[in-house]
Amino acid sequence: MLSDIIKNLLSEVAGLQSIPTAGAFNIRSNGKSAGRNSTDTIQIVPKENGSGIDIYVKSGTKDESVHIPALVTETDLHDVVYNDFHIGEGADVTIVAGCGIHNCGCGISQHDGIHRFFVGKNAKIKYIEKHIGEGDGHGQNIINPQTHIIAEENSYVEMDTVQLKGVDSTKRISSAKLAAGATVVIKEKIKTHGKQYAETSFDVDLDGEGSSAKLISRSVARDNSRQLFRSKLSGNQACYGHSECDAIIMDHGIVAAEPEIIANNVDATLIHEAAIGKIAGEQLTKLMTLGLTEQEAEAQIINGFLK
Repeated sequence: MLSDIIKNLLSEVAGLQSIPTAGAFNIRSNGKSAGRNSTDTIQIVPKENGSGIDIYVKSGTKDESVHIPALVTETDLHDVVYNDFHIGEGADVTIVAGCGIHNCGCGISQHDGIHRFFVGKNAKIKYIEKHIGEGDGHGQNIINPQTHIIAEENSYVEMDTVQLKGVDSTKRISSAKLAAGATVVIKEKIKTHGKQYAETSFDVDLDGEGSSAKLISRSVARDNSRQLFRSKLSGNQACYGHSECDAIIMDHGIVAAEPEIIANNVDATLIHEAAIGKIAGEQLTKLMTLGLTEQEAEAQIINGFLK
C-alpha cells in the first residue's frame, strides 16, 4: 500500500497514480524496489549486487514504454543507483525516469542516478526525466543525475529533463559518443530560487560521419541562487553540433556559461549560442496593461520561457 506522499511523488515525476498492473516498470522507493514488471519485449533484471537494474529492449520493439522512477521520503538517506539500458537494433521506445524527494527531517536526502544507454543501430529512444523536491524546508534535497550514451549507427536519442522546484543542489552530467549518422538531442529546463545551486555538464563526441547533436538549456535563477552551464562538443568527423544556453536572472541570481567547441575535422560544423539577462521591462509593461500584477506578469513570462 502506497502512502499519499509516495503517490503524489509518483504522479509528479512519472505520471503514474499507483503501481501499474501491466507494462514494463521498476519503482524504487528509499533505495529498494517497490514494484517491478517485465514484458515479452522489455526485460528488467536486477543487478546481482542490488545496486540497480539492467533494462533489455528487444530488437524491433515499437511504440512501448518503460517507467523507472526513484522516490526518497527518508531524511539522512543517500541513495545511489546504477541503471543500464540495452536498446536493441531498430527499437522505438519511451523511457520515463525521474526522481522525487520528500524530506521533512533536518538531514540530507540525496539520490544519485547513474544511467548508461547502449543504443543499437537504427534504434530510437525518448528519455523523459523530471526532478522535484519538497518538504518542510529544514533539510536538504540533493539530486545528482548522470546520463552516458553510446549511440550506434543511425540511432536517435532524445532527452527531455526538467527540474523546477525544491532541489537545493544538483550536479547534472551527460555524455554521448555518436557513431555515423547518429543523433542526440538533449533539452533541459531548470529553475532555482533561494540559495539553490544547479550545475550542468554536457560532453558530446561526434565520432561518426554525419552524426549530429543539439544541446538546449533554458533556465531561471532568482533570489540568491546560482547556476553553471558547461558544454563541450568535439567534432571528429564531418558532423553538426549546436549548443544553446538561454537564461533569465532575477533578484541576485547568478548564471555562468562555459561553452567549448572543438573541431578536429575540416568538415565539422559546431555552433554555440548563449543569452543571459533579465526580463525585459517592455514585456512586463505589456502584460500589466492587460490587468496583471507585476508578480503575475513575471510568472507568465517565466512559464512561457520554460514551456
